[in-house]
Amino acid sequence: MAFELPPLPYDYEALAPFMSKETLEYHHDKHHQAYVTNGNNLLKDSGLEGKSLEDIVKESYGKNAGLFNNAGQHYNHLHFWKWMKKGGGGKSLPGKLQAAVDSDLGGYDKFKADFIAAGTTQFGSGWAWLSVKDGKLAISKTPNGENPLVHGATPILGVDVWEHSYYIDYRNARPKYLEAFVDSLINWDYVLELYEKAV
Repeated sequence: MAFELPPLPYDYEALAPFMSKETLEYHHDKHHQAYVTNGNNLLKDSGLEGKSLEDIVKESYGKNAGLFNNAGQHYNHLHFWKWMKKGGGGKSLPGKLQAAVDSDLGGYDKFKADFIAAGTTQFGSGWAWLSVKDGKLAISKTPNGENPLVHGATPILGVDVWEHSYYIDYRNARPKYLEAFVDSLINWDYVLELYEKAV
């Protein structure tokens, strides 16, 4: 299965002022495209051609670093674009998701604080995650292109904390970017869709 770069699910201005057109053009058209191009080159003769993207990510972890990094980032970004929408974010979570956040994570405010802390304290490049592990929600962080799939969990929300995701708009203020992501960008409907599949 060759990797392909899908178009953004909204126009390049849709997430402004929280994520600018310039950021999306660089991040989607250049960075994500590079993961696709490099991933396809590394997939050739890897023995993993024809597998699903999730399987390629899991099976290349710890065995084929180049392929893993690019396949992992392709997987992460395919979802990242869908984890955001115009007018997203905030406290109005779908009921089923809210109930899980309350029971597993101690409520929305604690979720928000812990999720932002995970993203802020990820040293260097990486991601902060909300995943389903053993039927429960969990918050984690990973370096570089790594994601919860390789740790026995299913990611249902992730935020990219590589500098290219926020530097144009926020410079070095990563916590400010993470706050804007949670308050104004998260597509909770897509998070719910992934949550329902995962449980």
